Amino acid sequence: MTGLSPISQWLHIDWMLGVALAWLAIGAAGVLMLHRLALVAHLLFPLGGLAGLALFGLSLDALHSAPEVAVLPVGLPSLPFHLRLDSLSAYFLMVIGAASAGISVFAAGYFRKGEGTPPGLLCLEYHVFLASMVGVVLADDAYAFMVMWETMALSSYFLVTANHRIPEVRGAGYLYITMARVGAIAILLCFGVLQANTGDYTFDNMRAQSLSPFWASAGFLLALFGFGAKAGILPLHVWLPEAHPAAPSPVSALMSGVMLNTAIYGMLRVAFDLLHVQIWWWGALLLALGLATALYGVVFAAVQTDMKRLLAYSSIENMGLLFVGMGLGLIFFGYGMQPMAALALTAMLYHVASHAFFKSLLFLGTGSVLHATSERSLGKLGGLIRTMPWVGWLMLLGVLASAGLPPLGGFVSEWLLLQSFLFSPGLPVPLLTMLIPVVAALIALVAALAGYTMVKFFGVIFLGQPREDKLSQAHDAGRFERTGMVWLVAGCIALGLLPVQFIGLLDPVTRQLVGAGLAEQVAASGWLLAPSSLEQASYGPVIFLLGILASFALAFVLVRVLYHGRLRRSLPWACGFPWGTARMQDTAEGFGQPIRQIFEPFFLMRRDLPTPFDEWPRYRVTVEDHFWRWLYLPIAALAQYLARLASLMQQGRISVYLLYSFVTLVATLLAVMR
Repeated sequence: MTGLSPISQWLHIDWMLGVALAWLAIGAAGVLMLHRLALVAHLLFPLGGLAGLALFGLSLDALHSAPEVAVLPVGLPSLPFHLRLDSLSAYFLMVIGAASAGISVFAAGYFRKGEGTPPGLLCLEYHVFLASMVGVVLADDAYAFMVMWETMALSSYFLVTANHRIPEVRGAGYLYITMARVGAIAILLCFGVLQANTGDYTFDNMRAQSLSPFWASAGFLLALFGFGAKAGILPLHVWLPEAHPAAPSPVSALMSGVMLNTAIYGMLRVAFDLLHVQIWWWGALLLALGLATALYGVVFAAVQTDMKRLLAYSSIENMGLLFVGMGLGLIFFGYGMQPMAALALTAMLYHVASHAFFKSLLFLGTGSVLHATSERSLGKLGGLIRTMPWVGWLMLLGVLASAGLPPLGGFVSEWLLLQSFLFSPGLPVPLLTMLIPVVAALIALVAALAGYTMVKFFGVIFLGQPREDKLSQAHDAGRFERTGMVWLVAGCIALGLLPVQFIGLLDPVTRQLVGAGLAEQVAASGWLLAPSSLEQASYGPVIFLLGILASFALAFVLVRVLYHGRLRRSLPWACGFPWGTARMQDTAEGFGQPIRQIFEPFFLMRRDLPTPFDEWPRYRVTVEDHFWRWLYLPIAALAQYLARLASLMQQGRISVYLLYSFVTLVATLLAVMR
C-alpha cells in the first residue's frame, strides 16, 4: 500500500495520480483565463497533451510491473478511495494517454471561439473529463469507480452540449445523459450483486466471493447492460449517432477513441477479474450481441450522408468487433482453452489501441474539414485534397487503417481475430463448432463493408471536383492540428509495422486475465507474426510494406521511361459527354444506394416523392433506425403517461399536501404496530 512518499520512492500509481492532478490544475487555470482564447488554446491544451504523453510513458513502464495499490483519504469517512494499478489498468491508461496527447495538441489549434462555451470553461470540462477516465481505470472499489464514472459522464455531457444554444445539440445531450444514467444504475446494481451482501464494496472483497452460477450470471448481465450502454451495444446504441455530431470534433475523438474503451475495460474487469467463474454461454451472448452490433453499425455507416454520423456508426461497428473478441475469449476460457482465449483477447486488446488511434484521427480530420468549409454533409463536399493536402493525406492513412488494410494497425487486429476463429473446431460443443465459422464469415463481411464505407467517406470528401464554389477557398489545417494528427498517424503505422513487439506489451494483460500469453510464441518467429505456427499462418508487415514501395517505384519508373513526354491531362471520360460538372459525379447517396437496397430490412426509410407542382422536383430518402419506433418511442410514451398520472397529485393546494402527509403518517404507524 502506498501513500504520499518521498519522490525517490514514488511508484507508478503516484505519478499517474500526479498526471490526473495536473489535468485538473490545467482545467482550473482555464477558468482563471475564462475568455482569453489565445492563452487557453496555445498554452493550456498543449500542456494537457504533454500530461497525456507522460501518462503514456508511465503506463508503458508499468505494464510489466507488479500490481500497486493506494488508499486516498478522500470521499466519505468510512469509504476512502481504493486504487489499484495492474497490467489491465496500465494498458488502458497507456491508450488513454497516447490518444489524448494527439487530441489535446490538435485541440490547441481547433478551439477558436469556445464552440458556444467560453474557452476557459471548455478547457475545465475537457481536462476534468480526461482526469475522470484515469480515475475510472484506477478505481479499486465500487464507490470510487461510480464517483469517477459519473464525473466522466457529466463532464462529457457538458462537452457534448458546448453549443447548447442549438436545440438539436441540447436534445442529443439529454439523450446521452439519459442513457448514461440508465447504464450507471445497472453498474451499481452489478456491484451490489458482486459484494454478496457483505457490505464491503472493495474489489478485493468481490474477488474473494464465491457466487452461485445464478448470482454470478445476474452480476454479469447487469454489467453487460451497464457497460454496453456506454459502449453503444445494440439496442443501447442510439445515443452515439446523436451525441458525436453534436459535440466539437476533439470531444467526439475523445469520446469515440478513448471513452468507449472505458466500457470495454469495465466489462473485462468484471468478467475476468471480479467474477470467480466464467461460463461459456456468457461468451456466446457477447459473441451474438457483438456480431449484431458490428453488422448493424457498418450497414448504417455505409448509407450515411453526414460525415460525423458515419464515423459514429463506424464506432458502433468497432465496439461490436471488440465484444466479439471478448465473447470468443470467454468461450475458450470457459472450456479451459487458455492459449486460445489469450489469442482472442490479444486480438481484442490490439483493436482497442488501433481503434483509439484511427478513429480519433478521422474525427479530428472531419473537424478540420468542418472548420475549413462549414459543411458536414457529404453531398456538399468534394475535391478537398487539392486545398487541404495535409488533412487529405493524413486522413487517407486513417481510412486505410479503419478499413483493415495492411500494413496498418487495423489489419493486424482483425487478422488476429479471424485467426482465433480457426481454433473453434477444438471446442467440445458441436453447436458452437458449427456456428462459429458462420460468425467468422460474417466478420469478414463486416470488414468488407467497412472498407466500402471508408472508400465512400474519403472519396466523396477529398476526390473528384468541389461540389460547392466555396470549397475552393478552404484552408488546410494549422500547425497544432497537423502535429496532433501526425502523432495519431504514427500510432497507426507503429501498430501495423511492430505487431510482434506490441503483442509483447499485451502479454502481461492476457496472463492476468486468462493465465496465458502469446509473447514467447510470436517472438520465436522473428520478424514474422505467427500467432499459432509458421505452417498455419504468418504475416510479415515489413515485407508487405517493402513490396508496396517496390511496386510504386516500379510503376513510377515504367511511366517515366515508357511514357515520358506523352502524358496529357484532360477531364475524365463521361461517355462522350463533354460538359461534365461536379453535380454529375457520384454522390454519397448514390454510393450507398446498393447497400440500402441489399440491407433494406435494416432501415426505416421515408421517401419524399416530388409532386407535379414543385418548381424544382426532388426525390429524397431518409434513413432512420427501427429501434426508435420499436423500443424508444414506446418507452418515451409510457414515461410521459406515468408523468401525467403523477402530476395529478400536484394540486397546488396546501390542504391536499397536508392530507398526503397525514395518510403517510397513519400508514407508517399501522405498519409499525403490526
